[in-house]
Parts: sequence; C-alpha cells; structure tokens
Amino acid sequence: MTTATLSKETLIVATSEQVSSDLAGESVILNLKTGMYFGLNEVGASIWNLLKEPRLVSDILALIQQDYEVQASQCEQDVLALLQELMASELIEIKN
Repeated sequence: MTTATLSKETLIVATSEQVSSDLAGESVILNLKTGMYFGLNEVGASIWNLLKEPRLVSDILALIQQDYEVQASQCEQDVLALLQELMASELIEIKN
C-alpha cells in the first residue's frame, strides 16, 4: 500500500493499468493488475474524469468546488480522502 502524502501541489493522474466505465453518472474502475473493482458516485466520477490527464490536486479542488455546492474545507477533506483511496488501490499515481 502506498503511503505517499498528497498536497495541493501534487500532480496526479490515473494509471494506465485500469479500465473504467461510466454508468448513469457513476463510474466503475477495474484495476487490471489486481482484478479489483472500485465504484464511484457522481462526485467521485467527476473527480475520476479529471484524472484522465495529469492534474494538480489544487486544480481538482477548484473544479469540484465550482461544480458542487460545498465548503472549501469539506471539499478538500473529501477529495483528499478519495485520492488517498484511489492511490492505495493503485488506480492513480503521482507524476513529477
């Protein structure tokens, strides 16, 4: 499991070892290395779609706050938690 720390300046992207599908606004992701599935709700799917290209965490936070009515502190907490989960599941990676 990855213990890398994410910050607003971290550049992240979806790994190439996964496939994903949109299901009525939600997303299902299959990790091709582990065979494990990962499901995302509407907001999670929005974040996942942003990760198809390398993005800074700060850019993801700004875009999610723009699209959803959420306080900045709650947005940051929830987005970072999801990104940590995706990293632990080997679905995203840090780009430098």
